[in-house]
Amino acid sequence: MSDTSALSLGDERLPALELAFALVREAWEGFDSARPGQPPPSAESLDLLAQSLPQTGVGALHALKEAERLLDESLAQSRPRFFGYVGSSGLEVGVLAEALSASHDVNLASLAAAATMVEQQTIGWVGEFVGFGRVGGVVTSGGMVSNLTALAVARERALPGSRRMGLDGRGTLYVSAEAHSSIDRSAELLGIGSESVRAIPVDADRRMDVAALDAQIGADLVEGRVPIAVVATAGTTLTGAVDPLAQIAAVCRQRGVWFHVDGAYGLPAAATESAGHLFAGIELADSATIDAHKWLYVPKACGILLVRDPDALRRTFAHDASYMVDAAENPVDRTLEYSRPFRSLKLWTAFRAHGAEGFRSALESNLAVARRLADRVRAHADLELVVDPQLSIVPFRHVPSGGSIDAHNAELARRMQEDGDVYVTSAVIDGMTVLRPCITNFRTTDEDIEALIETVLRTGRALERGD
Repeated sequence: MSDTSALSLGDERLPALELAFALVREAWEGFDSARPGQPPPSAESLDLLAQSLPQTGVGALHALKEAERLLDESLAQSRPRFFGYVGSSGLEVGVLAEALSASHDVNLASLAAAATMVEQQTIGWVGEFVGFGRVGGVVTSGGMVSNLTALAVARERALPGSRRMGLDGRGTLYVSAEAHSSIDRSAELLGIGSESVRAIPVDADRRMDVAALDAQIGADLVEGRVPIAVVATAGTTLTGAVDPLAQIAAVCRQRGVWFHVDGAYGLPAAATESAGHLFAGIELADSATIDAHKWLYVPKACGILLVRDPDALRRTFAHDASYMVDAAENPVDRTLEYSRPFRSLKLWTAFRAHGAEGFRSALESNLAVARRLADRVRAHADLELVVDPQLSIVPFRHVPSGGSIDAHNAELARRMQEDGDVYVTSAVIDGMTVLRPCITNFRTTDEDIEALIETVLRTGRALERGD
């Protein structure tokens, strides 16, 4: 028997497939009641995780059961009471499509027939869904790579030849003071430098101050700097604020600056009736980032970069390579990545299965649940709403009868994570430590936010008693 056939499941293939999908079904059925956080791994799991490289296998069935136990003892964002960070929720049809995609192991670095067409169709559908327009782009691993890719394109446009010649310290980027740190990271990787990222103040609604933006660009031009891009945020990670896109677009058009929108978290809400007005002007952006594995619910990883001029991607990334001459243009010429998995199939399948209306309904439900959570916080004497939600992030804090409110809420978040009934993280807003629940799971209901409120109050009172 050859080494290759030794890796085949052989007679275990069908039983392993049946077991795998039985475990998936069991997980789905348990999500409605399961705790997002679990106690520390069991002694059995810790023993397994301490083992050295196995020289002989235990078989697929045994290995799958071990894998499921480890997953069950991990923090799972698919569970409806996971309110931390900006999570995804493992959309069922996306999970199945991911398994299909992995079984075929398509590589989108080169033309892959229908798979390449699926990716471009999916990008077009996403652009249409959020109002950007049905244009081109690329599917990435997530917001960091999407933002980096967009800013590389903007750098090449503002400073032609910089991809080869490097920078001379003249280029500048502009973001709100509450933009995601991926912009600083991108600036560092692209040779622009994080000290050349201008953090523009935010207004009372935590949105970029457009007058301050225009003044800063003007001041940099006087000093001989070259504005590369303005990055507006469509749903900040801290509070969910949406920058005034139309006004920023007007400044960019007047100044001749690339306009990128980081909508990794919030941009899907542009498709909703209740929040769509916040995103007026998205159709004026040169590029935009969306993480479908955040608020379009599919499993990680599936980031979408929309670009109004897809040829700009090729001008930025294309290289002549003697080992890739089968086609006039290969998909790798539009992206940083070479070996690229078929990430878009799960989102394509989800749109086909549920339609745009299915996604809009789920988004509206999340927005409504967030508004009701804010109302519940406002109505309770022991709770304080820190920021009115624009989208689905609802920062609030528990107010103790005495002592430091900040220390109390930091410890409250830690205790709740340790307990595991609900999972919420803390954040610092205007110097205040707050609880920062984010609702991006299609399974989350009013019952789950009631559980969140009850857990905050119970745990907060226990802390006050010194328990």
